[in-house]
Amino acid sequence: MLAISMQSTAFAGSYMAPPKVTPQMQFGKKKAASAAFAYGLPGNVNIIGGEAVDWDPAGFLAGKSELEVFRYRECELTHGRVGMLASLGFIVQEKFHPLFSGDGGPAIDQIPQLPVWLWGVMTATIGAAEAFRIQTAFRELDGKELKAETALRPGYVPGQIGFDPLGLAPEDPAEFREMQEKELAHARVAMVAAAVFLLQEAITKDTWGTAWGIPDF
Repeated sequence: MLAISMQSTAFAGSYMAPPKVTPQMQFGKKKAASAAFAYGLPGNVNIIGGEAVDWDPAGFLAGKSELEVFRYRECELTHGRVGMLASLGFIVQEKFHPLFSGDGGPAIDQIPQLPVWLWGVMTATIGAAEAFRIQTAFRELDGKELKAETALRPGYVPGQIGFDPLGLAPEDPAEFREMQEKELAHARVAMVAAAVFLLQEAITKDTWGTAWGIPDF
């Protein structure tokens, strides 16, 4: 679980750069995008082939404004990125402890073993990262009602906080769109995977390797 907390700070950092590519819906296609599913946001792809399906069985998008839909996507991306780091953390942390002396066993049982100083560092680092994301993505609260209309700033694109220290974002719009689709696909799988890891370890009280018959992994 340490990996979940420490690595979630990947959302922000000391290096901040503007996105290389303006997302597709900003390319003079605002009107067309507004009529598209989820206002043209990426993620509406059939990963097993064939045409994309407008999948919203619970009707979360029905009657929602663009900023509301964008807020949903911001939440999905945030949780998905944490999920990717969390699922990796479950696989690695139970056998590898670079920052402290782990006692082994399921990752969910290692949290009480963390040193106090590490909790302080994690709290400060994660708090700073989230504060930056909030300042970048969300508008200020109304002074009287203490709430923000649909929360996100107009013009803000979900997930684009300007953090790309390795320069991975393609400059070609089509390639950038494809990378967004891939990130969402991995994020959605990772959220399910992390939940399954948590559930499995909470029920069996064993590491995922032991539960699958490979305790030495």
